[in-house]
Amino acid sequence: MKKIILSISILILLTSMQIQKSPKVIFFGDSITEAGVKPGGYIFIMQDKIKQGTAPNYELIGSGIGGNKVYDLYLRLQEDVLDKKPDVVVIYIGVNDVWHKQSSQTGTDPDKFVAFYSAIIKKLQSSGIKVIICTPAVIGERTDFTNQLDGDLNRYSEMIRKLAISYGCGLIDIRKSFLDYNLANNPQNKESGILTSDRVHLNQAGNQMLAELMFKGLSK
Repeated sequence: MKKIILSISILILLTSMQIQKSPKVIFFGDSITEAGVKPGGYIFIMQDKIKQGTAPNYELIGSGIGGNKVYDLYLRLQEDVLDKKPDVVVIYIGVNDVWHKQSSQTGTDPDKFVAFYSAIIKKLQSSGIKVIICTPAVIGERTDFTNQLDGDLNRYSEMIRKLAISYGCGLIDIRKSFLDYNLANNPQNKESGILTSDRVHLNQAGNQMLAELMFKGLSK
């Protein structure tokens, strides 16, 4: 009888441990995510809040590589994401797909962008993984429509919003949040220095804001 009670107690304990297991979240992206795991980065900030007990308990993994575009994510999806068996994947890509069209003529055309993005979402969802997708933030912080790539960024952001609806994904609309913040906090119409250090990569304020946006997205 004692052995039975002991076995039941162990089973209850193991079940409780499984229930309390922290969801594993992978942030899948480019250099912004690569920098996110470093001190002061948005993932670093999120981990610090979790350690302090001021945020929900997640296991956070950064999987960002500088220069990556959507097809790079597709090519490394198995090894860098699926093999790690995450519960949630946050996809944050798009800046290089737009930016590199101008800087090196190696960007991603809209139809290919949607095709690769859709394929990534389908593979993740078929593995039972919750998918959250993000719009790209900025390539220049001016608020008077003089950033050269605003038109394309808006176009690609709208494609991502439509993908979220089509596939039932969570959406973190980083572009809208960054634009709104700049409208309120960039009266001198600076091209950087508000949320970014160089028009694209995040400064302290940008990382802090992105950490908050990511937590909100994960909680939905």
